[in-house]
Amino acid sequence: MRLTVYTDYSLRLLMYLALKDDGLATIAEIAENYGISKNHLMKVAHQLGVAGYVATVRGRSGGLRLAKPAEAIGLGEVVRYTEPDMALVSCFDPANAPCAIQRCCVLQGALEKACLAFVDVLDGYTLSDLVKPRARLRALLSIAPSHVPAPAGMRSPKRAKARGQR
Repeated sequence: MRLTVYTDYSLRLLMYLALKDDGLATIAEIAENYGISKNHLMKVAHQLGVAGYVATVRGRSGGLRLAKPAEAIGLGEVVRYTEPDMALVSCFDPANAPCAIQRCCVLQGALEKACLAFVDVLDGYTLSDLVKPRARLRALLSIAPSHVPAPAGMRSPKRAKARGQR
């Protein structure tokens, strides 16, 4: 089985956004870091937005971010969305002329089971699973680690001392 470039770009875009945490990413930034077509990526981003996977923020400091948590985005679900034609052979498509051996063909059933097994395996993964080696992926894609401010009670000793606190 071979996935389309569209699905490949969709998964890469979602992974990139998952690595950005709460930050925004631009199409140009993602395309440059992956070395892929900006024009194709724009189409992919638009369709992922329509599907509810990606949210867009307009304006000067706008960009893209995940529309829902990475843990809530199933890999099988994304592949089913981006690969509308999972027909491995022409006889899977009822619009095609019937095959001469269709009435007793075992091949069609075997390929159908294989396709279902493929997607069943993908159903066991979420976007969050794909980005588990976070630090390494961020380094390879030149994504700076997110800086989350420490809670008020967890300030560094230097800051507390400078403010006259202990």
